[in-house]
Amino acid sequence: MTEYGRGPGSEPWHPEDPLYGDQGWGGQQAAAGDTPYGGQPQQQYPQQPQQYGTQHDPYQQQYNQQQQQQYDQQQQQYNQQQRQYNQQQRQYNQQQQQQYNQQQYDGGWDTGQQAAMPYGASPAGTYGGRQAGYGAQNGDYYATPEAYPPPQPPGRRPEPEPTTDWDAEAPQEETHPFFTGDDGRDDDGEYDDDPREARRGGGRERRGKTKKKSKNGCACLVVALVLAGGLGGVGYFGYQFWQGQFGAPEDYKGTGIATTIEVVIPKGAGLGEIGAILKEAGVVKSSGAFVSAANDDPKGKSIQAGVYILKKEQSAASAVETMLNPASRNNLIISEGKRNALVYEQIDNRLGLKVGTTNSVAKKEAKNLGLPEWATSHPDVKDPLEGFLFPASYPVAKGDKPEAVLKKMVARANQEYKKADLETKAKGMGLEGPWELLTLASLVQVEGKTDDDFRKMSEVVYNRLKPTNTETNQLLQFDSAFNYLMGRSEIDISEKEINSNQDPYNTYTQKGLPPGPISNPGNEALAAAVNPTKDGWIYFVATDGKNKTEFAKTHDDFLKLKEKFDKSGRN
Repeated sequence: MTEYGRGPGSEPWHPEDPLYGDQGWGGQQAAAGDTPYGGQPQQQYPQQPQQYGTQHDPYQQQYNQQQQQQYDQQQQQYNQQQRQYNQQQRQYNQQQQQQYNQQQYDGGWDTGQQAAMPYGASPAGTYGGRQAGYGAQNGDYYATPEAYPPPQPPGRRPEPEPTTDWDAEAPQEETHPFFTGDDGRDDDGEYDDDPREARRGGGRERRGKTKKKSKNGCACLVVALVLAGGLGGVGYFGYQFWQGQFGAPEDYKGTGIATTIEVVIPKGAGLGEIGAILKEAGVVKSSGAFVSAANDDPKGKSIQAGVYILKKEQSAASAVETMLNPASRNNLIISEGKRNALVYEQIDNRLGLKVGTTNSVAKKEAKNLGLPEWATSHPDVKDPLEGFLFPASYPVAKGDKPEAVLKKMVARANQEYKKADLETKAKGMGLEGPWELLTLASLVQVEGKTDDDFRKMSEVVYNRLKPTNTETNQLLQFDSAFNYLMGRSEIDISEKEINSNQDPYNTYTQKGLPPGPISNPGNEALAAAVNPTKDGWIYFVATDGKNKTEFAKTHDDFLKLKEKFDKSGRN
């Protein structure tokens, strides 16, 4: 590491000396730009003796004063001070060089001699023993990026040789033939005499004004074509993205072609899912168009699950309008109070199967269709699925399997029965369990016609089940249970036929509830089964033989109702 300001003199080195730093241009001045310590922050060292020149250099003194001020500042401000120092040093170098060019030296520029040495100065420089002047061997004047070469008289300054160490940050002109298109050869394919001169622009002139297309030009053309193709691809996909995000979704026009298709919309499907199903089926052109049309329609969000008969290639608006029309729905609808035997026939008809197919599957697969534990292992039950084909609308289309349809119905029944909390409610009603409550609700569903009928009918059942019942002695005497046993629907039963049949489902001869449900009750009948009236009803008669049901509390009142029924001609 070099020591800045060290010399053989005996005088102390002090920045306040008026001649401090003024070595003059007599050959003892440190080269301009020779920054101490390679541009790194300096520490203060013991002062060394210093020789001074005969001339007063205000720029050098200004520099040293600034340098001394930097020494006095704290270390944490070094980064900011160093940047200020570098900027001031560059300004100083420029000003010093301009002043030097204007000075008159002994011997002049043309003699090659140095300026006169100051009085008492040694030929050797005072900067660490390095020799001053331009012809001598100096120390490393280029240790820092801020350094600059010694000044020379105008016209005699040598051309700088190419170097990578002079200014690492200076932008370099691109000379590679791939980018310039010039490989150093003339029109005849020969190289220039001096490549260095060519790089500096001092080579021979080309022997022609026109140039042949080189291979590098072809390479550039290929690169340009590739870039153009890439940009074209990006543009295409960008357009597709824009179209998908901001453009109007694709849509058909009109009400569709003559070809129709059956589309199943599952329960809980949203508009997006419905649109995707319709697009896959060929009904609409895009899901987005359907969603947009459904949102534009005030009733669009009320589209329900089910099976729809729709035309292919409909506009989205036309598809929404069609699906909102009940006539387009083709669901399998199970009504309240319908027996399983009739439901099996509906399923066969919908699936295009031979009559009896679904009934056979139900008997064979009953234990695998999802029945709850409390609905199994009951003796004398005609059909273990009775009461579990819950009344509702089901999307059933050709191609479905009977067991799949039955599983949907059983699952819906489980959902509704869990919601009604049959297990807890059965205990509160004095029944043995949810199976008996379901059976009672199935009787109420078949015998009643209205909600008011259901509650009164429910009270009749509970009153007749009481051990204190002396009117019927725990006999329910429901014609509907006997018709279920016989597979009939019409009320046309003789006393002899009833009294001679001892089947567990014959409530005329068997006390209590039948072995199991005789129909598939709906929610109203289930609610009535756990909330009967408390008016004392124990008899009822459909006085018109069909729709009107009247109730009585005593046997005498019952006989009056029976007489009314007989007069109606239904006897």
